[in-house]
Amino acid sequence: MLIVELTFAPDPSPARLAARPAHREVLARLHAEGRLVAAGPWADDTGALLVFDADRPALDRIMEADPYYRTPGVTVAGVREWTPVVGPEPPRAGSTP
Repeated sequence: MLIVELTFAPDPSPARLAARPAHREVLARLHAEGRLVAAGPWADDTGALLVFDADRPALDRIMEADPYYRTPGVTVAGVREWTPVVGPEPPRAGSTP
């Protein structure tokens, strides 16, 4: 799994606020497809955390296709590989629910 951490500019930029609904639609689709485990903003709206069940090339394609990650006021602070010890298990290739 990969974790994406975003930081937001202190003052909400009009561009970020305008881009957010389309971005959230993309997130909902990715979640329905099983490629996004969870996502959401920090309670103080200084950024967000997204947990993807994807390898790095797939994540790069996801981020390239969603202009939110390049919107003024949004910064990708980091991308890290994460190995959860407790929590939902990701689907195995070829398995059926």
